[in-house]
Amino acid sequence: MPQTLLLSIVGLLGLAVGSFVNVVIYRVPRNESLVQPGSHCPHCGSAVRNRHNVPVLGWLVLRGRCADCAAPISARYPLVEAGTAALFVAVAAKFGWSWELPAYLYLAAVSIALAAIDIDLMRLPDKIVLPSYAVAPLLLLPAVIAEHSWDAAVRGLIAAVLLYAGYWILAVLPKGMGGGDVKLAPLLGLYLGWLGWSSVVVGAFAGFLLGGVAGVLLMAAKLATRRSRIPFGPYMLAGAFLAVFAAAPIADWYANLLLPTA
Repeated sequence: MPQTLLLSIVGLLGLAVGSFVNVVIYRVPRNESLVQPGSHCPHCGSAVRNRHNVPVLGWLVLRGRCADCAAPISARYPLVEAGTAALFVAVAAKFGWSWELPAYLYLAAVSIALAAIDIDLMRLPDKIVLPSYAVAPLLLLPAVIAEHSWDAAVRGLIAAVLLYAGYWILAVLPKGMGGGDVKLAPLLGLYLGWLGWSSVVVGAFAGFLLGGVAGVLLMAAKLATRRSRIPFGPYMLAGAFLAVFAAAPIADWYANLLLPTA
């Protein structure tokens, strides 16, 4: 399949999935069904018309307001849809038409949902994280069978155990990690370990680096203090995707700092 066609298809898929991700972000924390009722305005309860349910375009046509009660519709809806599409395209550009592609597209969708919920509520819901323990291996299984990627699979399982152990240790320390972060760590370890040990190291370190930088910036802007709780899940996920896309050059750059060549 030509690369341009693949990216176009995956981009459209990302828009559709992003629309569903918005449903997940809103309903999962509220323990509501993802299926019933259909899309509706949370203010007046009116059903969203099909023509207004088109990702991104629907929000633009409505000018960010409900067609029935004129209540404002958060700009995060089209941003999530567009962001999911963009991340899907980036993942497809990275992996091409490969057996691993569906697994990493799933990670992209789940990551956006988890990051948004954690920012809103300081939670990484078990209803999303725990089922992913089963979904991710199932999506990677075709690659194991078709490509005989047993080494990658074993490395992913070992990385999952190692990251779980590391985050569990951090969680038992005073003011340590939250339980949701501990549960998310093995999932990211599986995906990063599949790619290689440099991805595991870069992904794990980048999460703490990004979280630390964000914390300093928030305190500098007086939006947080040293005692403020800051959701760490988004930084774990951002660090993981930084490793997915750029672990090799980052690892090489760091190795050259430690052992500069003549």
